[in-house]
Amino acid sequence: MKIIDFHAHIYPDKIADKATHATSGFYEIQTDLTGTAGQLIEKGTQAGISEYVILPVATKASQVHSINEFVIEQTKLHSCFHGFGTIHAETENKEEELEFLIRSGLKGLKLHPDTQGFNTDDERLFPVYDYIAGKIPVLIHCGDPRYAYSRPERLKKMIQMFPKLQVIAAHLGGWSMFDVAYENLRDTDCYLDISSCTMFLEREQVKKYINGYGADRILFGTDFPLWNPMTEVQTFMQLDLSERDREKIAYQNAQNILY
Repeated sequence: MKIIDFHAHIYPDKIADKATHATSGFYEIQTDLTGTAGQLIEKGTQAGISEYVILPVATKASQVHSINEFVIEQTKLHSCFHGFGTIHAETENKEEELEFLIRSGLKGLKLHPDTQGFNTDDERLFPVYDYIAGKIPVLIHCGDPRYAYSRPERLKKMIQMFPKLQVIAAHLGGWSMFDVAYENLRDTDCYLDISSCTMFLEREQVKKYINGYGADRILFGTDFPLWNPMTEVQTFMQLDLSERDREKIAYQNAQNILY
């Protein structure tokens, strides 16, 4: 079965080890992986993954353009990569940067409110949502008990405000607050990925959420390099799903977004 990893992170080789451990430290997670492009492809290929969506995050406005350039470069070097761009609430030339990343062939936009330090429904992002609506999707990290930046309620508000915007809610819409996410997002039309979920939920719980949202809305993701692609694929394959639903989650829904 074809598998598309819709949630992966990579860093330039010279800073990959430091960046990976900074991220894992933020979540108090231990990993022996290093987030390089080469290792992602190596580990992913071993797990049966053939395509990857690369999701960058700029924690400072000054980093935005150089990070987007890095992702663009990597998509040119590796045909199996689909790149998303980054933006920051404090970016001054938002429309210019968004035009650049779309023109350069990036497939979407990634936001991580908790590490970027702004709310999902921050008014400074309204021009961003308005500009990309109908052009590219936005994938947003959702949920963290330590912060209120990315709570599912904020995402629901934003979805209602920008109905033409294609939204992908990471981590079943609310990492660590899956029930709250379900209450807020089940009646929306957003997609949701299952990255960083299966290790925190019983398999029956994962199945319950998949069935509740509908398999048409779910995307497979590993959250590499926090987690090993092989383990994530094996866990996914062990979920009690119909083959039709498994194929939708593994690659068909992703193809509908990317192509």
